[in-house]
Amino acid sequence: MSATPPTRALGRKSIRASAAPRDLMADEDLATAWAAQVVTLLPQAWPGILGESLTGRALAEGLWTLRTIDLRAHGEGRHRNVDDTPAGGGAGMVLRADVGARAMADALGRARGDVPRLLMSPRGRPFDQARARDLAGRDGVILFCGRFEGVDERLVDHFGLEEVSLGDFVLTGGDIAAQALIDATVRLMPRVLGNQHSAEEESFSTGLLEYPQYTKPAVWEGRAIPDVLLSGHHAQITAWRQAEAERLTKERRPDLWRARVTRPDEDREL
Repeated sequence: MSATPPTRALGRKSIRASAAPRDLMADEDLATAWAAQVVTLLPQAWPGILGESLTGRALAEGLWTLRTIDLRAHGEGRHRNVDDTPAGGGAGMVLRADVGARAMADALGRARGDVPRLLMSPRGRPFDQARARDLAGRDGVILFCGRFEGVDERLVDHFGLEEVSLGDFVLTGGDIAAQALIDATVRLMPRVLGNQHSAEEESFSTGLLEYPQYTKPAVWEGRAIPDVLLSGHHAQITAWRQAEAERLTKERRPDLWRARVTRPDEDREL
């Protein structure tokens, strides 16, 4: 039985894994595309949801590329061990620094340009829309997906990994979080969304939550679309949406509202 390939490359020609991963840099268009490299113990879980809908179409068209690096392929010994017990005792297992370093060296050897190195971790800085916009403007990203009790701290220090969190909760590993981060980033790239204005008006893009949305039928279960949205008066519609966005933000995210109203006036322009 053949061994699992250490990497998988996915992009314009196919969004399926191949036995011999295609070199992302061999195609001129793909060589300049935004490139995500993911170090993971679960390469079979990729591209996952990213291979569907808008992100999947953008991947197939070469607007961005994905390469997974199988951490197990860089493991120690005949059994490809990737973890060991925590120094000082304790529950669970910790990913080894030497194994992680070999996988990171693989990723760095293929990196091009301005590529942040991120570790998905519940102790990291919260990921937000501003960080997604920042990453979308880079050349790509290297994402290290932790597992078990985490990774040896020396790996974090040696490679200067920036720890990023999706929120104050713990997942079984970093792959789900990494896919969410990539989704939030890729959708901000030109030509990925059918209407780029959608990304400019949605929640967090202006420091506010998004206003309510409605569509046909005009009345459903006794609930009618607000009259102003059917009026055809664009200025009134804009004013209503702004007021609703402010109301929802005050009610549901007072932290966002406080941050917004304490910024200088010139920073609060929509």
